Amino acid sequence: MLRVRTGFWFAVALLLVCPLTPHAAADEASRAGFPQSDWPIATPEDEGMDSAALAKLVAAGKTFRFDSLLITRHGRIVLDASYAPYKADEPHIINSSTKAVVSTLIAMLLKDGVLDSLDHPVLDFFKDRKIDNVDARKQALTVQHLLNMTSGFDWDEGYSGGAETSLYEMGRSPDWVQYILDRPMAQAPGEMFYYNSGNSHLLSAIVTKLTGKSAEDFAKERLFGPLEITEHAWFKDAQGISAGGFGLALKPRDMAKIGYLYLRRGRWGEQQLLPPDWIEAVNHATVSMNAKFDPGLSYADQFWALPDKHVFMAVGYHCQVIMVLPDRDIVAVMTAREFCPFRKLANTISATVTSDSALPAAPEAAAALAADVREVATETRGPVGAVPEMAASVSGKTYSFPPGPLGINTIKLDLTGPEPQVTWDIPSRDRAGGTVHLQSPIGLDGLYRKTAPPHPWQPFTYRAMKGSWIDATTFVIDAQFIGQGEERNWRLSFDGDKVTFKTKGRYGKDVVVEGHAAP
Repeated sequence: MLRVRTGFWFAVALLLVCPLTPHAAADEASRAGFPQSDWPIATPEDEGMDSAALAKLVAAGKTFRFDSLLITRHGRIVLDASYAPYKADEPHIINSSTKAVVSTLIAMLLKDGVLDSLDHPVLDFFKDRKIDNVDARKQALTVQHLLNMTSGFDWDEGYSGGAETSLYEMGRSPDWVQYILDRPMAQAPGEMFYYNSGNSHLLSAIVTKLTGKSAEDFAKERLFGPLEITEHAWFKDAQGISAGGFGLALKPRDMAKIGYLYLRRGRWGEQQLLPPDWIEAVNHATVSMNAKFDPGLSYADQFWALPDKHVFMAVGYHCQVIMVLPDRDIVAVMTAREFCPFRKLANTISATVTSDSALPAAPEAAAALAADVREVATETRGPVGAVPEMAASVSGKTYSFPPGPLGINTIKLDLTGPEPQVTWDIPSRDRAGGTVHLQSPIGLDGLYRKTAPPHPWQPFTYRAMKGSWIDATTFVIDAQFIGQGEERNWRLSFDGDKVTFKTKGRYGKDVVVEGHAAP
């Protein structure tokens, strides 16, 4: 699920070789608590941050298409913004940041001695399976190779511009684990980084092999329990294996708890949940991601890093990010509907800090920041064009489209009744094929109308739509897939029984498809 998507990284193990700063020592001794059911709140100035600079970051979040922006310093929330129509008290799909959670579970099993070594051969966990394409390279594959995305499997996830073929085939296969294990080897393990969500799913399967529980159930007991993360959703494959590479939904504040666990060197309250060696290894990420968009990115144990900035992060498709800045004692969480510039965000967040101690109160700046947070959380009425004669003639008709990049089989607009709605069919991506039928209310008054959750594994997500005629023949739909990090702008231009559908594809490519009304 992505080209720039996930990973996580941590860094506090420098403290094993460098003494604590006086401020950090005081923080360790008394200041920062370990948030349980909720987080303590502070003004930015209380924590040495600039309210005016944070207000600029909130405004930038609209450009970045944020759903939420949360920043903590010294264990206290200094900024908590949600962008309409998303609300921060609802879990959000974190996409490939799921990988960071799965690797955290692996670290716990290592600490407990249930997993003897990260150098344990992967095939040893799956002796009950007949695996294709076994050779010396596959026999040499270890848990560490999976963690570092250096497994060597022949895999296409679009990381270098491919078509995500392997992800699509895995999703349609009856047994995801078998599909991954059967893949031929393209390189020897350890030779080259390649982003592969199949690696992460094997890690989830290993958690199940070692515990007899799904990764979700093990997390509820050992990770979510201590951190008091009580609301989540997690997709499973047909065998009941929690998706390792994506599919977890968490609230932004609970995402921040994961980051805070790493900021505090794997400790939560009186419990040391993660082994120091694990923190040390990830803190010194050395695997180059070979990322064209940022050659400075490194990787370790399912986490991304900007070593030159001393920043580590869990990254999910469309900027579902848990970012940790140890030198600033900051955890920042972003959820969004578009990609974001990691390095720029890290620099901007770091620059909001002006002191290691409290600053003088700035009531005017704090009030302006609070007003900006309220503004982005409030839905604004969009433009409403005049309703042309065309509206009545297209309403109720079903328009069909050929198979292809649009990913929509049919669409029907009901615009003239008391409860306007949009109905559309999309091809199912599961192995059974067929279609998925979707229906949403649509606001014609410049405001969104919302619907119920579309999938049982996304109980906290839903859709919102509004639409408007921009000229006599063109109707535009703003479709928000709330809490899923997705949005679409659909432009339908009608000409008799023909409609031209324009939108953007998965990576921002223009998609233009012609359809026709059913006879």
